[in-house]
Amino acid sequence: MTHKDHFALPFIDQVLEKLTGKSHDFFLDDFFGYMQIHIAPEDQHKTTFTCPFGTFAYTRIPFGLCNASSTFQRCMTSIFSDLLQDCMEVFMDDFTMYVDSFDACLENLFKVLTRCIDTNLVLNFEKCHFIVIEGVVFGHLVSNRGIEVDKSKVHIITFLPNPASVREVRSFLGHVGFYKRFIKSFSKIVLPLIPRAKELHTSAPILQELPLELMYDASNLALGAVLGQRAGVSKPIHVIVYAS
Repeated sequence: MTHKDHFALPFIDQVLEKLTGKSHDFFLDDFFGYMQIHIAPEDQHKTTFTCPFGTFAYTRIPFGLCNASSTFQRCMTSIFSDLLQDCMEVFMDDFTMYVDSFDACLENLFKVLTRCIDTNLVLNFEKCHFIVIEGVVFGHLVSNRGIEVDKSKVHIITFLPNPASVREVRSFLGHVGFYKRFIKSFSKIVLPLIPRAKELHTSAPILQELPLELMYDASNLALGAVLGQRAGVSKPIHVIVYAS
């Protein structure tokens, strides 16, 4: 039985606040994240899987293991423990450093890269950004001006269709809620959507005790069917699903 490891991740809002107002930042990305963490030989058999080519076990942490994210965050926190809360933040495979001067930037960059070499930690050069004055972190643009929205994300929200189902309402609230810190009275604005979502979710429930009705129609060109339920003989049918 796997015991859940509840190692906490940093709070995104706190990380963003630490990055604002700094003269320079740099953003590093861990290459293949989990795969850099070895699994103890005595535990490798627990990851055994079978495929057409045989039976194998992982020697490094793969995606999908219950405690993979907690183990990885704990490991990264341990590697950079003396730099955290001072000039660096680690959120999974994203490493961010912030400084108040160019000289300090070079000094801290040397410390981080040296630590990576000492611990055999490989970085993804294509995703690393060195000595920049602004950058996108967790979907937000941070710079010495402060915290701003990522315009590419806002562009997507602008072209979202009007929600017409529970799933679409939840999706819409998820998109706009990500930037609620920038929207005055956000909760008040979206309040009318919540009763509507509840209404859509409960207006026509599928009842286990009612019989199912299947209606279909066919021609030489197409075939269509409707699966539904009726609360009574003279009651309208509640459609569960259409098929064609």
